Amino acid sequence: MAELITIERHILEQQRKFPGASGELTQLLSDVTFAAKLVRREVIRAGLVDILGSAGAQNVQGEEVKKLDQFANEKFIQAIGHHGRFAVMASEENEDIIIPPTEKSGKYVLLFDPLDGSSNIDANVSVGTIFSIYKRKSALGTTATVQDCLQKGVDQVAAGYVIYGSSVMMVYTTGQGVHGFTLDPTIGEFLLSHPNITIPKRGKIYSINEGYYRYFFDGIKKYIKYLQQEDKETNRPYSARYIGSLVADFHRNLLYGGIFIYPRTKKAPEGKLRLLYEANPLAFVCEQAGGRATDGYKRILDIVPEKLHQRTPLFIGSEEDVKIAEEFEQGLREVEHDRELIPSMLAEVSRAESTLLR
Repeated sequence: MAELITIERHILEQQRKFPGASGELTQLLSDVTFAAKLVRREVIRAGLVDILGSAGAQNVQGEEVKKLDQFANEKFIQAIGHHGRFAVMASEENEDIIIPPTEKSGKYVLLFDPLDGSSNIDANVSVGTIFSIYKRKSALGTTATVQDCLQKGVDQVAAGYVIYGSSVMMVYTTGQGVHGFTLDPTIGEFLLSHPNITIPKRGKIYSINEGYYRYFFDGIKKYIKYLQQEDKETNRPYSARYIGSLVADFHRNLLYGGIFIYPRTKKAPEGKLRLLYEANPLAFVCEQAGGRATDGYKRILDIVPEKLHQRTPLFIGSEEDVKIAEEFEQGLREVEHDRELIPSMLAEVSRAESTLLR
């Protein structure tokens, strides 16, 4: 019988490898898992308690707020904000930072997207929570400021996500690899199910919203054409898989290999995804699993944020796939001729020449 390892036990065992560890990280992640359980409880019975559909408002991003999205945001703030471990929090749904009542004793910063993929809620598509933890920069005993939140992704001490699908799974990293835990609803515990997740160096899946094709710049258009060409040496063509829920698309590619792209476009030249709440935490997870995450030009984790709701393009997934996509984005690579078409094209030219010579 396989040994049952809870997420709390796993974190404690990881901490024992580092003498001097305070154990606070275990408490921080326990706070997050508790909040995730509250959200999961409502996700699975959303249609029964009238929290599907629109809340009749827009968030700071100018997007329609879903009722369950709003609920998830409130539950995270309530579940985590009174434990005294976080000095400040920031959510994708709130315009400004959130200062907990016990902020002066808190040593950490929590940034989160309470319910990613909320536009899919009414269709019962997988949604998720993304979170990121930093150490505060301001002095203990003082009130934290927005500057505590504006840190580079490379400074994260922990990050991860929870996906609410056919099962509920939490994936996290503290900089020592990536591990996945599946919620056993019969005992209410997250149990280790995917230890030491490693993303393949190259996959066979690409995830991008091709509905925006007309707004893509030429490099991305050429990259899509490249992926659709047939070439046995590079296992092309790739399969297009796009759910429209970032957590779900990223989770699949993390396990199977592949690339997720939300590029800059003519309509959104600065990108669409949020650096602090989406790109940074997933980039940390991806790199710890052996993958790569950039904005098409530079590493996501090295970007210095200037504002809470800063947006960014995102190229994330298998290392080799991301590198090739970057070459197309930067104009360093052109589409190769489809090797299967070249013989037929030559034959067509030959026939045309023969007709002209008659």
